[in-house]
Amino acid sequence: MFVLVEMVDTVRICPWDFHKQLNDAIAEELNKKLANKVVYNVGLCICLYDITKLEDSYIFPGDGASHTKVHFRYVVFHPFLDEVLVGKIKYCSQEGVHVTMGFFDDILIPPESLQQPAKFDEAEQVWLWEYETDEGAHDLYMDQGEEIRFRVTDEVFVDTSPTGPATSSEQPASQPGQSTAPPPEAAVEKKEAPYTLIGTISEPGLGLLSWWNN
Repeated sequence: MFVLVEMVDTVRICPWDFHKQLNDAIAEELNKKLANKVVYNVGLCICLYDITKLEDSYIFPGDGASHTKVHFRYVVFHPFLDEVLVGKIKYCSQEGVHVTMGFFDDILIPPESLQQPAKFDEAEQVWLWEYETDEGAHDLYMDQGEEIRFRVTDEVFVDTSPTGPATSSEQPASQPGQSTAPPPEAAVEKKEAPYTLIGTISEPGLGLLSWWNN
């Protein structure tokens, strides 16, 4: 679930932090820059583990801060594929069951990866497993806040780096007095998660812990 990742970065230390030990000042800056951030194709950064090498520090003309190239190891949340994790159901939607680890919320179990047969209760807004027994089918609900065991089947990284404004030469020039504001649906774009885990519970032993503990 957690891995150590070797990284290299140039850290800028402001003059008012020169009274601190260099390692302490660098560790503070690295955690400020990386902690709780997703690095593309790496994972969710948690905290600094250690500093393995400090190169020479430089002060450039016109900038009173020091610049130090740092080699370090960082603790990163990046489960491997097929790893089994336990989280809690955050909410359900037509897209599937959304799961949280407490510190990471972007986990989705799609409908086809639920215990089958499954159906979505529109009134309650929850998914349920129609469990077949000798006495007939029993509806096992996947309620919010329930602990759930799932297996990681895929991961999706999205580059959310800032980009320039989109320009289109196909739009006609606006007339005097005509509004240039974009339509409401264009103004509000869906924010994409930079890192998403896809899971499954369609196997024996997976799903709500209460299903198997009882």
